[in-house]
Amino acid sequence: MKVNASLFGLDFFEKEARGLIILANAGAIRVPRPLFDGKFHQQVYLVMEYLEKGNQAPNFWQKFGESMAVLHQHTQDSFGLPFQNYIGRLHQQNNAHDNWPGFYANERILYMVQKAGSRHLLSPDEITMAEKLCDKLEQYIPEEKPSLLHGDLWYGNFLAQQNGEPAVFDPAVYYGHREMDLAMARLFGGFDNLFFEAYQSVFPLSPGWKDRVEIFELYPLLVHLLLFGGSYHEKVIATLKNYN
Repeated sequence: MKVNASLFGLDFFEKEARGLIILANAGAIRVPRPLFDGKFHQQVYLVMEYLEKGNQAPNFWQKFGESMAVLHQHTQDSFGLPFQNYIGRLHQQNNAHDNWPGFYANERILYMVQKAGSRHLLSPDEITMAEKLCDKLEQYIPEEKPSLLHGDLWYGNFLAQQNGEPAVFDPAVYYGHREMDLAMARLFGGFDNLFFEAYQSVFPLSPGWKDRVEIFELYPLLVHLLLFGGSYHEKVIATLKNYN
């Protein structure tokens, strides 16, 4: 059972539950099934299936990478999701776009940059740098179909089950460019190289992906700048400077 003081939104766990159901229905990787959610006084809660933690099987990372590749092969026609949700305790916009540069610019980078500016975490000049990068996204990112993403794939959001196989939880689901999940997995560490090798063997990335990793890392860095403050400022600015 997860409980929160509903400070971030009364629908906080409702949206998480909907994301878990979407991932579960894809059948690519194990997730805890949500049972029910609700509100009690000023608390919101989510009751989920309990997944017992175990030791990683010898093929854990290979299975994990292959499973994420299968998940990303679930596609739809537009980027986004029919509903808005959350990443961490921040609202995450998922308005539909026909192309990734438009979605990533408007629903991810500029949305968070404007929030950071209003909190004086980014200067007007730094916001302009982000806008210039958004104008050039089509030059850097190849076209792909929108993939079903976990959306918050860092080392704190997976475990080995009792049978040794991987499971994921705490998603921020949407349909986006699949390199988003992989960039986040690289950004905070904790993923064995076997994970990425197995992914590539099932669903190879488009050429030049190494040159794009920082662009995809920009969104989680902006999220962390808003959540945790100035310690992430330097990383955000270094990324913007690399593409300006």
